[in-house]
Amino acid sequence: MKLFLSVDMEGISGIVDTSYINPSSGVNYQRGRQFMTDDANAVIEAALESGVTEIVVADSHNTMNNILWEKLHPKARLLAGSPRDSSMMQGIDESFDAAMFIGYHTRQGIPGVLSHTMSGVVHNMYINGQVVGEFGFNAAIAGMHNVPVVMVSGDNLIAVEAQELIPGIQTAIVKEAVSRTAAICLSREEATAELKRKTANALRNRNNIQPFRTAVPVELAMEFSHAGQAEMAAIVPGTRYETATNTVYYNAANPQDMYKTMRAMLNLASGAEFF
Repeated sequence: MKLFLSVDMEGISGIVDTSYINPSSGVNYQRGRQFMTDDANAVIEAALESGVTEIVVADSHNTMNNILWEKLHPKARLLAGSPRDSSMMQGIDESFDAAMFIGYHTRQGIPGVLSHTMSGVVHNMYINGQVVGEFGFNAAIAGMHNVPVVMVSGDNLIAVEAQELIPGIQTAIVKEAVSRTAAICLSREEATAELKRKTANALRNRNNIQPFRTAVPVELAMEFSHAGQAEMAAIVPGTRYETATNTVYYNAANPQDMYKTMRAMLNLASGAEFF
């Protein structure tokens, strides 16, 4: 059995604010890296005990160089660094039996610890008219490769977002959101036990979870925070700019096309000054 792990940072056990996740200025960043590695290892250990024989771990936060390679379980292979054409989902293909999203968070504009969608410039993102966050976008990428997302870990609110998109998905809730930058966290021991338990459950029931499928070609729509960002994103060839809503549309032929275009639009929009 082959397993793909996309590991973000905001939903990791013990992480509550940006001091844990910002490589350049976070006073707790080195602790956050250890917490991230610990969560990944808990999932890897349970997966191996459940019969998984091959595990790819995609470091999926910021510059994607966060997981402590020397402390990661030796049976897993680590994909680190950037840029990557498919960013958080780089490396997934039809050969994987299942995917899990570790340390994920809710989408932009709704409650949840450190909620956002890809970047601060994004107000909303849609796939074929359905609003999605990073969880939904990446689940759709997995689905296009016929890979089911069988488990997510994070706070209690990403659990709700995930269950709305993928009925029956296992949710490892390692903290309860109090505000966007506060949470009631399980202890390290309790979080590890929860991650292991839900990983084992997810793999045991993986055949009951359907891939999150979208029609192809797929319409990607990105609603930006202000017009300047949308104008920059609309430089990408093949896009359509709706000025009334600051939304830029693109019809993608395949998963890689969608991910690369989304990244290009984000990079361009991020260069637009507010004033």
